[in-house]
Amino acid sequence: MLKTTVIQMNSRNDKAANLKQIRELVETAVLHDQPDWILLPEHCEWLGGSSGAAAVAEPSTGGETYNLLQTLARENRVWIYGGSFYEQSGVPGKAYNTTVVFDRSGTEVARYRKIHLFDVTTADGVAYHESATILRGSDIVTYDCEGVRVGCAICYDLRFPELFQGLMKQGADLIALPAAFTLLTGKDHWEPLIRARAIETETWFLASAQWGGYNTPSGPRQSFGQSMIVDPWGAVVARVSEGVGFVSAPIDMELSVRVRQQIPLALNKVLHAEGTI
Repeated sequence: MLKTTVIQMNSRNDKAANLKQIRELVETAVLHDQPDWILLPEHCEWLGGSSGAAAVAEPSTGGETYNLLQTLARENRVWIYGGSFYEQSGVPGKAYNTTVVFDRSGTEVARYRKIHLFDVTTADGVAYHESATILRGSDIVTYDCEGVRVGCAICYDLRFPELFQGLMKQGADLIALPAAFTLLTGKDHWEPLIRARAIETETWFLASAQWGGYNTPSGPRQSFGQSMIVDPWGAVVARVSEGVGFVSAPIDMELSVRVRQQIPLALNKVLHAEGTI
């Protein structure tokens, strides 16, 4: 069985400190839990409001974050699902919100750019306008991790079931969601949405979150946390509630098979994502 770890961080607008935190958490998780695959949260390298995205964005390869994640994968012989970092787009003032995945040798095996951008004003009046500085991706991405098909998503994607149906169609066994969910929305929607996505796709669902406060030019903000590992039946099998830390669990593909035999969603499906039969 593939042993997985989700890491919860409190990234801020101090890139050097965040990269140090990534290294320490990954190396501690490897020492204590000896995982095969590690998931980091969204914006693991820098969290200070998307208005600063273009200024901190890195080249597609060879930047500080890319090099660190690649090195950690190679040195620790572990798969690293690199949360997300701001990637240069070539368009002035714009970046991508990008996940890069490395195998045990440090080879890049997958890249996903966030599709659904967070343009929302929450109930407390705080406005988020991710599309002002972020370009959306367009590709649904899965990859093979030692016999487990992993599907990619980022944060706000969680609210759009069509993406997850697309990942299911591509044969995903596990879906990974790095996130920086707001405190206000997270307390009501985070866990119900994660468990629903796991149930409706009959996949393992792993969510790695930011937690705690950080500063932006618009003022202080709070991330919800509650990183978790959820099985295909929708049960939470491991959780980091508050604070910085990590939790691990094995991915039992025999359970996946039993759930899919019990309720054969893929065989019973009638409607396609666009609503046609």
